[in-house]
Amino acid sequence: MNKADLINEVAARTGLTKRAASRGIKATLKIITNQVGSGNVINIKGLGSLKLRPKRRSVLPVRENNGSAKLIASGKTVRLQPSRKAVIDMNAEPIRLNNHEITIGGNLEMAKEKENETNESAASDSTSLGLDVGTSRLVLAGGSIDKVKTESELNAFITVPYSKFTENILKQNKIHYYLNEGSTASNLQVFGNEAGRFANVFNIEVRRPMMGGTLNPDEEQSMSVIQAIINQLLKKDGNGENLRFSVPGPGRDGSAAADLVYHEAMLKKVLDTKGFNSKGVNEGLAVVFAELEKENFSGIGISCGGGMCNVALAFMSIPVMTFSITKAGDYIDRSVASVTGEVATRIRLIKEESLDLSRTPENKFESALHIYYDDVILSLVESLRNALAEAKNMPGTEKPVPIVLSGGTAMPKGFLEKFQQAIERDKFPLAISEIRMARDPLTGTARGCLIAALYDA
Repeated sequence: MNKADLINEVAARTGLTKRAASRGIKATLKIITNQVGSGNVINIKGLGSLKLRPKRRSVLPVRENNGSAKLIASGKTVRLQPSRKAVIDMNAEPIRLNNHEITIGGNLEMAKEKENETNESAASDSTSLGLDVGTSRLVLAGGSIDKVKTESELNAFITVPYSKFTENILKQNKIHYYLNEGSTASNLQVFGNEAGRFANVFNIEVRRPMMGGTLNPDEEQSMSVIQAIINQLLKKDGNGENLRFSVPGPGRDGSAAADLVYHEAMLKKVLDTKGFNSKGVNEGLAVVFAELEKENFSGIGISCGGGMCNVALAFMSIPVMTFSITKAGDYIDRSVASVTGEVATRIRLIKEESLDLSRTPENKFESALHIYYDDVILSLVESLRNALAEAKNMPGTEKPVPIVLSGGTAMPKGFLEKFQQAIERDKFPLAISEIRMARDPLTGTARGCLIAALYDA
């Protein structure tokens, strides 16, 4: 950008006349020249550093009136050394995910999900996107690195027998669905957040496209439903934009590596087909990206989701150890439902809306939730302790590292304290500086995937 372009840009952004903008720019440049010329370095927050550098004798690609080349004398010039954040921001052109019908989109005349109350429409301000593909829900993140927007949909569906009347009712209430025409009968697949509300109203179980962190092999509609949910979140096809999506780590409890390969490949195929440049990011590592920038992306990120708890230990953003266990939110829901005689959908609602692990249980549901939460936390800490003890070629570090907890399963009050107590109970093989919750546990993985996509841009 030359001086004339700068004047036009300032005038357009501030409403000043070009003459006033020119005077302001000249005064600013004079101050900068004097300060840098005296040997100072000017640091501009969010942009970078202005430094004085040597300038060699050269010629401009324009000619003087007599046709000779215009010479530029040697000397010194002021150069901007942009910060990493500034480079990301300046290269983030916005795309908009406008409404695009799958069959029909919208919501019921009911209370909104918590995340829809607090978050703006997702990913409307960035060419790079992050997608958390969780067993419980899919979360899309977009925007700039300073202002991330998220949007989520429940990763579930219910099947409704087809009739023209039912389809019209779904359309009138703007409920997400698609028509599945089977060989014997057709039905309507209601998916996403509306599926959860239907299940709660009718006290039935939702069907799950994923189980234990990967695609559910027993559910023939798994890929169709996930593709429909992705289309609902990514309402506009991509044009080569970077998109990073979460993938689980290898299981310490016998999870098959082949399932992870298939799971990642199928998701990549769906996203690439929509025109995105997609790549998988380990879920625990995504938490590190989202929460540990000030620690140079060094520490332990733990995502406690519905199907799995994913763990990653990283130094300087490089993953040293990753693993997962399948004792997580779904395990708690199923176990509590089994011993209380309630459906898992209702247990999930109790867990998300009123569970407090720091107080004495008041009924049989809370008592069972406390028991199985303790089981998950102890299993997670023991797996982490064993994984660290077994790890080979661990990089040497003089500083203790932090642990950050994320994911919906870690959100109940008292979870952090119980986790800390479990870590401190026996000697831990790694020095820990602190244990803290993610800024927003529900969106931590998606935000980490977005950061990975922005840094790869």
